[in-house]
Amino acid sequence: MRCQGIESRNLVGMAVLRIISGCLEIGTALLFLRLKKVEIALQLNAVLGLVGPIVFLLVSGLGLITVATKVSPYKVALVALGVAFIVLGSRN
Repeated sequence: MRCQGIESRNLVGMAVLRIISGCLEIGTALLFLRLKKVEIALQLNAVLGLVGPIVFLLVSGLGLITVATKVSPYKVALVALGVAFIVLGSRN
């Protein structure tokens, strides 16, 4: 019973983080159009480039916390390793 409470809270947290991230993306795109300056758009885009991976890590972390209570530690380690590979692979 307790796991379901944690699971639903984490699921809501994951959804809220993605909604906030999406609203930030849309708001920034609208700001691009309103300001009509490529230089400012590039600066704002750079900030969004930092926000995206942070949101990804937070959402993945919440998911891993939830999954960790249901599956073997080996499978949790594989998922965590996959997240780490995504982060490493996307670095410049």
